[in-house]
Amino acid sequence: MNYNNAPVAPLTFQDAVKRVFNKYAEFNGRASRAEFWWFILFCFIVNAVFGVLGNVASFFSWIGGLAGLALLIPTLAVSWRRLHDMGKAGGWWFINFIPLVGAVLFIIWCAQPSEPQANRFGEVPAN
Repeated sequence: MNYNNAPVAPLTFQDAVKRVFNKYAEFNGRASRAEFWWFILFCFIVNAVFGVLGNVASFFSWIGGLAGLALLIPTLAVSWRRLHDMGKAGGWWFINFIPLVGAVLFIIWCAQPSEPQANRFGEVPAN
């Protein structure tokens, strides 16, 4: 908690990725918008790099597939924690299985600000 109203440094790309990997399979707690979106950007970059390299040599498409599998669990975990941050149960992640509408609704939810106070899932995340 920041009781003296001192400014809090924003979460950096590297810090967000480290935080998600430190909580690799932790589905409890909350994840801030910054933590979630920085990690999604990291996943996009990894997939884009291996996608381009996979067009050069098929060997890289195998490595890209393994990287995608390695990123699956932390992506699910940070997504569930992000839903918790907005006061929703993690099971709402399954709304993504509804074609188009589910994915759009999930993105809108993930773009929403955090609940400003502690909720049933934990304290407000630092950033």
